[in-house]
Amino acid sequence: MAEMLNIEVCYALSGKQDVVHLKLAAGATLQQAVEASGLLAKYPEIDVKKNKFGLWNKLSKLDSALRDNDRVEIYRPLIADPKEVRKQRAAEGKVMKKGAGEADAES
Repeated sequence: MAEMLNIEVCYALSGKQDVVHLKLAAGATLQQAVEASGLLAKYPEIDVKKNKFGLWNKLSKLDSALRDNDRVEIYRPLIADPKEVRKQRAAEGKVMKKGAGEADAES
């Protein structure tokens, strides 16, 4: 009997996480796990050519070989650029500080 791998494929949505447990033959790849999970059919927004994938929170290529008990993760695209959000927050903070100082002077 061929060796089987226990694999977990995860796709996180904003309000929940969909986790599929699989048994795949030794030598299976990350892409084979994603395809076998059924998540591509369930979530049509997942695009194998555009989405990023990982193993245990580390970006990985689709042809990466899997090991027993691996956790395959399907990443969603970022809605906002984190650097840009930080810049906006910093700019808002400066405005608030200036505004608070002027309000104190009027009192």
